Amino acid sequence: MKLRIKGNSMRLRVLRTEVDRLAAGDPLSETIFFAPAGNASLTYSLSADAALTTVTVQHKGTEVAVLVPAEEIRIWAAGSQVGIYSSIEIGPRGPLEVVIEKDFACIDRDDADNVDTFPNPHSAC
Repeated sequence: MKLRIKGNSMRLRVLRTEVDRLAAGDPLSETIFFAPAGNASLTYSLSADAALTTVTVQHKGTEVAVLVPAEEIRIWAAGSQVGIYSSIEIGPRGPLEVVIEKDFACIDRDDADNVDTFPNPHSAC
């Protein structure tokens, strides 16, 4: 799973096997470390939640969790839908845009960089 942050938006790109894991109810999690100290990190996670009806983001300390309704994950995983797009109102700072997308193969990269990605609809394969 890849995380891209720009302004007040976050985009998660998810590989094939990760989409399958999410659909099976398994959460995804990644951690990046910025220094030797244990709290000098950022952990981000993505999981399905059967109790939710909308995408939710939770933040606590060095962790950010994106929770998606389980039914929405199931439909997304089983079909050709590229992503799940949500705008979460967070008050005076405006909305937080959350994008969760299937990770497509890069056309300009070699096969090793494209392992476990979804076929790119723009490639001439």
